[in-house]
Amino acid sequence: MTIQFTLNGRPQSLDCRLGENVQTLLHSMGFHSVRNSDDGWGYAGSDVILFNGELINASLLIAAQLDGAEVKTAESLGEWNQLSLVQQAMIDVGVVQSGYNDPALALILTDMLERIPQPTRAEIDDALSGLFSRDAGYQQFYEVVELAVKRLGDPAYTQQFAPEFRDDLAVVGKNCPKIDSAKMVQAKPCYVEDRIPANACVIKMLRSPHAHAWVKHLDVSKAEALAGVVSVITYKNCPDIPYTPGGQSAPEPSPLDRRMFGQKLRHVGDRVAAVVAESVEIAEQALTLIDVEFDVLEPVMSIDEAMAANAPIIHNEPIEYGVGAPDDLEEQNRNADPREGKLIVNFPIGCFPRKNIAASVRGHIGDLNKGFAEADMIIERTYESKQVQQLPVETHICYSYMDGDRIVMHDSTQVPWHVRRQVAKILGVKQNKVHIVKERVGGGYGSKQDILLEDVCAWATWTTGRPVYFHHTREEEFICNSTRHVAKVTVKLGAKKDGTLTAIDMDFRANTGPYGNHALTVPSNGPALSLPLYPCDNVDFRVTTYYSNICPTGAYQGYGAPKGNYALTMAMAEMADELGIDHLDMVEKNRVVEGQELKILAAIGEGKMPTSAPKVHSCALEPILREGRKLIEWDSPKQDDGEWKVGRGVAIIQQKSGIPDIDQANCQIKMASDGTFIVHSGAADIGTGLDTVISKLTAEVLCCPMDEITIHSGDTDHAPFDKGAYASSGTCFSGNAAKRAAEAMREKILKCGAEMLDELVEDVAIVAPGMVKGKQGEVSYFDIAHKAESGTGWGQLLASGCFTTPEFAFPYGANFAEVAVNTRTGEIRLDKFHALLDCGTPVNPDLALGQIYGASMRAIGHSLYEELVYDEHGVPVTRDLKSYGAPMIGDIPRDFKAVLVPSDDPVGPYGAKSISEIGVNGAAPAIASAIHDACGVWMRDWHFTPEKVLQGLNKL
Repeated sequence: MTIQFTLNGRPQSLDCRLGENVQTLLHSMGFHSVRNSDDGWGYAGSDVILFNGELINASLLIAAQLDGAEVKTAESLGEWNQLSLVQQAMIDVGVVQSGYNDPALALILTDMLERIPQPTRAEIDDALSGLFSRDAGYQQFYEVVELAVKRLGDPAYTQQFAPEFRDDLAVVGKNCPKIDSAKMVQAKPCYVEDRIPANACVIKMLRSPHAHAWVKHLDVSKAEALAGVVSVITYKNCPDIPYTPGGQSAPEPSPLDRRMFGQKLRHVGDRVAAVVAESVEIAEQALTLIDVEFDVLEPVMSIDEAMAANAPIIHNEPIEYGVGAPDDLEEQNRNADPREGKLIVNFPIGCFPRKNIAASVRGHIGDLNKGFAEADMIIERTYESKQVQQLPVETHICYSYMDGDRIVMHDSTQVPWHVRRQVAKILGVKQNKVHIVKERVGGGYGSKQDILLEDVCAWATWTTGRPVYFHHTREEEFICNSTRHVAKVTVKLGAKKDGTLTAIDMDFRANTGPYGNHALTVPSNGPALSLPLYPCDNVDFRVTTYYSNICPTGAYQGYGAPKGNYALTMAMAEMADELGIDHLDMVEKNRVVEGQELKILAAIGEGKMPTSAPKVHSCALEPILREGRKLIEWDSPKQDDGEWKVGRGVAIIQQKSGIPDIDQANCQIKMASDGTFIVHSGAADIGTGLDTVISKLTAEVLCCPMDEITIHSGDTDHAPFDKGAYASSGTCFSGNAAKRAAEAMREKILKCGAEMLDELVEDVAIVAPGMVKGKQGEVSYFDIAHKAESGTGWGQLLASGCFTTPEFAFPYGANFAEVAVNTRTGEIRLDKFHALLDCGTPVNPDLALGQIYGASMRAIGHSLYEELVYDEHGVPVTRDLKSYGAPMIGDIPRDFKAVLVPSDDPVGPYGAKSISEIGVNGAAPAIASAIHDACGVWMRDWHFTPEKVLQGLNKL
């Protein structure tokens, strides 16, 4: 059919298919702002358009409805290189992070301000009620509106919404636009889906409907015969190579327990067959033609079920070891089933698959029995968490094609170098034959540290020669993406009457699901990022990670810390209550302090123990707790309102800034012919602003404007190695590598400038804006570059930097919460949430605040709303955004504050530490302890619901 309509002010006449979806249609026309992130449900708002003057989700329209209509997309805002008022306000406030649905935000706010020039908070909430944001935390949206409203009256109006730091530095510690934010907010091509050509084939996956089953019969001949089907991949025609999806440094500290396809299926959503076809419609039709029969097995869903003596065995493959094989390996393999392939353990990680154990470890310091003997009070409690999802607004996606004899993959990933390594291994080629291009990432939060679709995409292209893309639906994100590990943590505490801790015993049990990616490292971080908060002479911990048939788990921000911190903080709160001591006072008495040696961390590693007990080089917990106590009015009377009872809670938190002795980052800088700089960084910016951090650190060292620096990052052909965006390593590791490269470039510039000035190197200095100044004169970077590349010059100036360290840089913080609990209905209302964090020197203060707000809201969502729910057969029932229940703008605390409290750390660049990950670690215990303060109910099962409150009050 032919339709005619007006699109962004221009008439259009299009031939389209009957029933064609408008979101798909507009995106295929090159309007990249109209994105699908929720399977066409119209819930996320990423596809919003103006349709005859009304905001509507494009995925809820068919093409025929456009006939005669006037349509505007976010591309109608501003000009190619001219931002609209709202877009500029978004950038100036620092609200643009992953950017995936920020064009939609700009369109919605623009429409609102045209209708309501002075909107109230309620009107802002109403306008944005249909937009899902996982990274920004919503709070800064109000500041965007405030700034835009003021600029409607005064276009030159400026306002600083974030504090600035370090008067001795030029750009570090100062607010500036994120260098890629304009590109993202204007919906210019920058994501994987924006790179896919029209002739690319698509992959659609047939997935297991059962939690635990064998493929008894599989016939794909009818699907292969369908016109337009290029290939069907199953366990019968794919590489039989064991690997782990976890993108971690090699050798991986996770069991290699997954194959591309297998006969045994271990979760609902596990891979049965992949169809490679010339269109989505053909691929989906082909899936219905696959003949498959299953032999259904009993599923194992919980830690207790996995531990049972007669539990079904999830992994019964023959086991092989790289090094350190146990003496009884032959006995373990006696009844192994070769149909399952093989399971490889690179080095001993306490893996006992016949007991459903993927990994286990134990450590201790001091004398636990002595510590408990010295205690006046001993308590023992068990705390459990539920399974939650990362929910990046951009679902997982990869596009691959052949370039001669090389495969090129455009990928939304946190770990491009690990993807290259794994893909090369699975294809059976050398790594120089694999080129990974990390595009802009529309949210990851750890989930895109795992390699979940790249293997199939690569194999499809490698075997067919066709360009291929694989894009998860939102349902696939829920059933086959990595999620947060489930944990059951028992904590035993001993304390003196005055609250001084004498002993801590932590038994940390985790549910890793069907595969063991991160099975050692995530649970080990439970004790590693909680126990050091309360240094104690007598500590014992045990970590055991169990296989099961829940949907897969993996890396998620916090990486074990939220569960360990929830359990230990709640046990501390319960101990304080038993002793009649104020919880915050007990925290102050026992907390970590600057300069302290963290002995317990010498007993915990991530596949490699620290060389020595780490030392706390910087810690701002003292001013954080002082300011937090004042902001939340901790010591003031609480104002109950009838059935609504008010309570306050607190949790201190910590994280790392990379993994010492394991992580590495590299950077290279070259001076262009006019004295500007091209920086090749291995870093993977996933929306945190890491490219901006690297640009600022380079500009700070070289005393040049930031717009004279161009960053190329995350490209395995054009940048040096970097282990990737995980473990909060970006600023410390990738930033330090860039700073070292810039310092090496500075030394070369000084040497060349001194020679041109005929002066000694020690008599010249670099000065802004890009000059070498001596006693007799000065020379510009332009002149130096020109001389360097001349026939009598030194050659183009090139410099590199590498950063590794045995030292830790710990960020610290505290979350304070005030809740109201309705003792009749059990309803929990989060009225105040204050997140105070020490990230050393905040390199980008406005972006740092956005990271805190976003992380806090994800943690609040996990605490109050979110859970993956299964039926009695192990089938997940929460498979879309609406039923899952992640928070929207109307769910944020009324009083929501993010506060930066600086410190100066000697490990990080210019004293900086990490910021993006720590913010998820404290909401659950802060809210739970506030609930107890309000109504006397201890929430030991996370997340917290009205039903659990009423059960605690013996009313249900």
